[in-house]
Amino acid sequence: MTFAAGLAVQGMRPVAAIYSTFLQRGFDQVLHDVCLQNLPVTFALDRAGIVGADGPTHHGLYDLSFLRCMPNIVIMAPKDENELRRMLLTAIYCNRPATLRYPRGSALGVPLEDPITPLPIGKGELLREGDDILLVALGTMVNPALQTANRLSQDGISCAVINARFVKPLDEEMLATWSNRCARIAIIEEGCAPGGFSSAVTEFLADAGIQRPILRCALADHLIQHGDQNRLLEEEGLGPESLHARLRSFIRGE
Repeated sequence: MTFAAGLAVQGMRPVAAIYSTFLQRGFDQVLHDVCLQNLPVTFALDRAGIVGADGPTHHGLYDLSFLRCMPNIVIMAPKDENELRRMLLTAIYCNRPATLRYPRGSALGVPLEDPITPLPIGKGELLREGDDILLVALGTMVNPALQTANRLSQDGISCAVINARFVKPLDEEMLATWSNRCARIAIIEEGCAPGGFSSAVTEFLADAGIQRPILRCALADHLIQHGDQNRLLEEEGLGPESLHARLRSFIRGE
């Protein structure tokens, strides 16, 4: 991180590609060498979320929590490989510290746009309209949120779905608009619950005086052990079946 900061001071736009879990060791360098000087350094965080066979030390669960407290930084998470390309371009040319997180494993196989276009900073994406419940999803959980919304619609439950894209800054206008329209809110992320994306959204809603029943679907405050990615996600309430069951129970007030 110190080397990247040195390159940025000399007018370059360095990209530091590193596992999410390894960035934890550089907390002080990210804060003091990059954020304090507001340098255009991009952190591309691989292995974000549950990593399965890589082992318990390699789960990338804490980057959102320890980064969002840092001033000047932009924090993003793409829903697919095309959005990842757009976020990388956005990060490199936003003229400030920026980070994007992406998971271990295969991409979804979506078409790749050409030319690549940057994203407006702090703007989310409304993927589906509804009024019974708002699903605010981040990164790897956007596609599962859409699939769950489709399943819930078969039960007569109307779901709005937002691809948040940004953890910092949040799209406060979109969140406020759809939180006021929907009866309930669920926030879905593949990161630790304490201090993470769901915390950021909940804090905003509280500050804005928006009072709705809220379900935070995130990884609980415990260490995740070694295991298959899909099995671990299911055990943590973020797999397809467990997420559907949690949301259906939440909507029914169970």
